[in-house]
Amino acid sequence: MSKKEMQEKMQNLNEEIIADNAENNNTALNIDDCKALICPSCTVQKEAEEVRLRAMAEMENFKKRLQKEKDEQMAYAAESVLADLLPTLDNLDLAIQYGSKDEACKDTIMGVEMTKKLLLDAIKKHGLEPVGTPGEAFNPEFHEAIAQEEHQDVPAGHIINIMQKGYVLKGRLLRSAKVTVCKTQNSSRINTTI
Repeated sequence: MSKKEMQEKMQNLNEEIIADNAENNNTALNIDDCKALICPSCTVQKEAEEVRLRAMAEMENFKKRLQKEKDEQMAYAAESVLADLLPTLDNLDLAIQYGSKDEACKDTIMGVEMTKKLLLDAIKKHGLEPVGTPGEAFNPEFHEAIAQEEHQDVPAGHIINIMQKGYVLKGRLLRSAKVTVCKTQNSSRINTTI
């Protein structure tokens, strides 16, 4: 069939469709009607739409995951620097602990305490908080038991003494506190009479 014959056939077909539409209340065929006439069982469009929606959902999830990773990276960016400062805090605590015993070091200890306070205030701005206080219940997520002792004034399973402070950075443990925990008293000492 030549090109001219094909054009004539298409022209005749268009004229027939127009005539049929004129006979059927002058209603024009919409796209869905045309698709139904040409390929009633065709599902390519539905499949393409499903693929498109799935790809959009995957892209949205990818964006959320990237944002979450970025936020987490920003929140913990100072972690290594703050971890390197922990021995300095420990040394300041030791200087205060041992220097306060000597009256001649009173002024120096006051300066060390002020320096420690400034350092603690600065690192608290970045989310670093100390963990563990005497009398607090022992929590293995934040505390490391170094020793156990009996103690009358402290309930069993609670912290008696802190040997090394622990720290958390925005809820994440940076270093566990090394503590002495009160153990249960011997049953022979407990009065069981009612």
